[in-house]
Amino acid sequence: MKTKQIILFASGSGSNVENIANYFKFRKDVTISCVLTNKTDAKVIERCNRLELNVIYFNRQAFSKSDFVLKMLQSLNPDLIVLAGFLWKIPEPITNAFPNKIINIHPALLPKYGGKGMYGMKVHNTIKANNESETGITIHYVNAHYDEGAIIQQEKTAIDSKDTAEDIASKVHQLEYEFFPKVIDDLLFKK
Repeated sequence: MKTKQIILFASGSGSNVENIANYFKFRKDVTISCVLTNKTDAKVIERCNRLELNVIYFNRQAFSKSDFVLKMLQSLNPDLIVLAGFLWKIPEPITNAFPNKIINIHPALLPKYGGKGMYGMKVHNTIKANNESETGITIHYVNAHYDEGAIIQQEKTAIDSKDTAEDIASKVHQLEYEFFPKVIDDLLFKK
């Protein structure tokens, strides 16, 4: 059986990258080809070094003003591209080259609390400010617009009125860690 290749994109601490890497660690049928990051000081780089994952840095020029990243992705020919805390919008040439092969995880129940600028604690603070009774995660395909691709799976968690934005973030992270690797696995093998 052909080994499935995943490429991960991350901009921050890389906790989802590490969780995904650990999930597939002993699997012979899945390989993380590399992790791409747009920040030279991203904590994900330290995690990748510790996990012995190839990490590649790129800047905005290479990403959206030239075809450098596109050509690299095409040469690696991944089965799935996973945005694991990646904050830049994916350029259309890349989404067009990999239809239904790029997925993202969003820390809210889309279509609520999505779009440009809605990420991380900004989402959780807004959800807290709006006194929502539940939140969750949305795993979705990536298209040319922020958080508008077809939804693959959503998982919910209740919010207690005493929960802080940090408590909400913690609950959402638990959903991410539990469900994101499983959805990746299902998509790779069409379970």
